[in-house]
Amino acid sequence: MNKKYLLPNSTIGIIGGGQLGRMMALAAKAMGYRIVVLDPMVDSPAGQVSDEQIVANYDDRSALKELAVHADVVTYEFENVDYDALAAIENLVVIPQGTELLSITQDRILEKAYLESCNINIAPYAVVVDKEDILEQIKSIGYPAVLKTARGGYDGKGQFVLNDESDIESALPLLRYGSCVLEAFIPFEKEISVIVARNNSGQIETFPVSENVHHHNILHTSVVPAGIDADTDEEAHVIATKLAEYLKLEGVLAVEMFVTRSGALYVNELAPRPHNSGHYTIEACSISQFTQHIRAIAGLPLLKPELLKPAVMINILGQHVKGVNEAMGDYSRWFVHYYGKKEVKENRKMGHITVLTNNTDAVLEDISETQIWD
Repeated sequence: MNKKYLLPNSTIGIIGGGQLGRMMALAAKAMGYRIVVLDPMVDSPAGQVSDEQIVANYDDRSALKELAVHADVVTYEFENVDYDALAAIENLVVIPQGTELLSITQDRILEKAYLESCNINIAPYAVVVDKEDILEQIKSIGYPAVLKTARGGYDGKGQFVLNDESDIESALPLLRYGSCVLEAFIPFEKEISVIVARNNSGQIETFPVSENVHHHNILHTSVVPAGIDADTDEEAHVIATKLAEYLKLEGVLAVEMFVTRSGALYVNELAPRPHNSGHYTIEACSISQFTQHIRAIAGLPLLKPELLKPAVMINILGQHVKGVNEAMGDYSRWFVHYYGKKEVKENRKMGHITVLTNNTDAVLEDISETQIWD
């Protein structure tokens, strides 16, 4: 029987054994798929809920070939996968997300150039390689500005805000990693994100817009629906849909954007996989971002996501674990998700909480009153 979609009991390979891989695996297992994960850490979060784990580095070509042999389809949970190593197994196994999307999104220079080519609004920027470049380009970009490494940055790592010329010297160590992006700091009022999915038939579906608040460059809360007007909401969905079409996306893509006081939208970053700001979808939507991703890479039709109830998602970092453990018995509305990470570290994402509510402001006040996240 020749089917264009992946049948139950087929095997999905996941590169990356973190929390995103874990939640992908749980969604896939519920649909009857088998899972093999590749991660260098024994007993990884995703490995704990998978059928098999290959313990190896992400650039281990023999291990990736082993994954390709075991799997019918391979996906990845983060974009810092070795491009060349992944390209080497493209002829052995189906990789719906592909390697081109990976190459674009793991390099800020390529990502910004691609967004420009799609006529997507982004912050003014320049590529810099040394101090002289910064001094020259800052004349047109102006202060404040942000210096970002081209590769490897996440949760605020690999970034430095320049408020005036005196900050340049402190930012120079970033140039040791290679070319950097110097971009204008957008005076935004809100940060939002949209999760968009597309399958190999070209069907595209978007999730409700999430309004995100970061503490120390790490996502703290996501609130849905976002506190934006209808026109801004519609434009955010249009941008996400446009990018899914241009990229010929297969899977889910997170599109992070800034909203200015005038309502203008600037795309900040793309993530070609499920995203922290989409965790609310597990309880709050008719389908989660993880199930939608699995359906997309399996070639199945997508569901149109519906928001069942407004929600607040709060990240649990290492320093919050003790407080959450002590308080969770007092809050019946908390959906607490822990990721199975054994070592608790400050600022490490250990889990998240989702609360369904008709009053998101009241929930945010409750969260504040616990003083766990102070």
